[in-house]
Amino acid sequence: MKNRLNILLGGLGLFALQGCKAPQGGQARQPNVIYVFPDQYRNQAMEFWGQEGFRERVNFRNDPVHTPRLNDFARESMVLTSAMSNCPLSSPHRGSLLTGMYPNKSGVPLNCNSNRPISSLRADVDCVSDVFSGAGYDCAYFGKLHTDFPTPNDPQRPGKYVEDRIPAWDAYTPKERRHGFNYWYSYGTFDEHKNPHYWDTDGKRHDPHEWSPLHEAGKVVSYLRNEGNVRDPKKPFFIMVGMNPPHSPYRSLDDCMEQDFNLYKDRPLDSLLIRPNADPEMAKAESARYYFASVTGVDRAFGQILDALEELGLDENTIVVFSSDHGETMCSQHTDDPKNSPFSESMNVPFIVRGKIKPRLDDLMLSSPDIMPTLLGLAGLSGSIPATVQGHNYAPLFLDEKADVVRPTGALYIQNLDGEKDADGKIRSYFPASRGFKSSHYTLALYIDRDSRKLVKSLLFDDRNDPYQMNNLPLEENKDVVDGLCAEMGKVLKEIDDPWYRERILSDMIPYGE
Repeated sequence: MKNRLNILLGGLGLFALQGCKAPQGGQARQPNVIYVFPDQYRNQAMEFWGQEGFRERVNFRNDPVHTPRLNDFARESMVLTSAMSNCPLSSPHRGSLLTGMYPNKSGVPLNCNSNRPISSLRADVDCVSDVFSGAGYDCAYFGKLHTDFPTPNDPQRPGKYVEDRIPAWDAYTPKERRHGFNYWYSYGTFDEHKNPHYWDTDGKRHDPHEWSPLHEAGKVVSYLRNEGNVRDPKKPFFIMVGMNPPHSPYRSLDDCMEQDFNLYKDRPLDSLLIRPNADPEMAKAESARYYFASVTGVDRAFGQILDALEELGLDENTIVVFSSDHGETMCSQHTDDPKNSPFSESMNVPFIVRGKIKPRLDDLMLSSPDIMPTLLGLAGLSGSIPATVQGHNYAPLFLDEKADVVRPTGALYIQNLDGEKDADGKIRSYFPASRGFKSSHYTLALYIDRDSRKLVKSLLFDDRNDPYQMNNLPLEENKDVVDGLCAEMGKVLKEIDDPWYRERILSDMIPYGE
């Protein structure tokens, strides 16, 4: 496993994260870990990016959002400017997050629904929660999962899906598919933000009629307080919190809290959609008020979790991460598609880590599969990273910015679409529609024809001089740049055994090697 950098470094990282002496017996207490990842939350939607100490490190203006808790949290944390969601869709990112693998290996190349049996989290690999569980952690999952192929397994209606629409998107995850999570309060995917539902550890359904991020934060706080003896207080804990907002819908007060909406309701749209590539005349533009309101509400919910950690005296020994599945274009690039594109609004996600790490900013271009091994490394479990993991453990860089770790040259971009259908209309393969590479300077994306596998479209942006990606550069006039990006992309595609490598797609442009 590349960049695991010795079990010794992992052990040193563990002691560094404790900030305390080892107890008798010579072993430091393992750190708790909380990973909070609201869906569709773009990196630009954080207020601190406009503040001193942060704005100097990015070349974009932050969205005019109110995020006081994240502002404070960022000043206590290591903040990445350039974390990337490689396949910026909910299910594929979550598959990578849980397994440390790219979508072609995780089992989740497409968003999961009942028409796509090809896309479901693999049961035969160790996920991050399996490793934490095996290391003696109490593991808990809250909120949206969206990595399972829905089947007719509703605990309350045996033999039926958990929803009546076809294809079904929502799903119930039975105990045998929970990958080491012993506490469960989750669902597949369901987009009524003030009417959420969850299945608990025993499969009982709950319908709380409360805005979902605040409800989930309350459940996490209850778990931390161990109300009802739901966890073993002698064990460290690993918690994942998959909040759905600011994911769509974002069109009415059914989707956000009114107190948050009031911060934005009277502001002109051109004062909210301030990115020069955004079109305030688009029909979607009014959604910006509700999207930003949800961002502020998520900030408050996240703050409730942080407050509970401090109140219970758990904050000193808990690694807390705030991130997201992917971003949201929100009228940028003249597209209604909020995600699934190489645009910075879609790929660039928050990644903020607090936990005895020196507060600073870093331009590490972290990829989705890197998160799992890095979390394990931060918890002192580098030696337990599964051999199946394709991502890299960058924990040493979080602990020491001068660590002898090879930094990535960029991040792969992946777009997959539905492939062939069987006689029942079920998707049995996926079409690898686009691959690309994002470096610190450029973004390249190549799109192919479904039948001929020939190039039909390209995107090339000079992100350093054109941060809003408004000028698509011609490939033929930038041959040296394209050749360099294709060479880097070819290395990664070969390393992960991507379909483009296996089929030698665009081999006249991409050097795959032997």
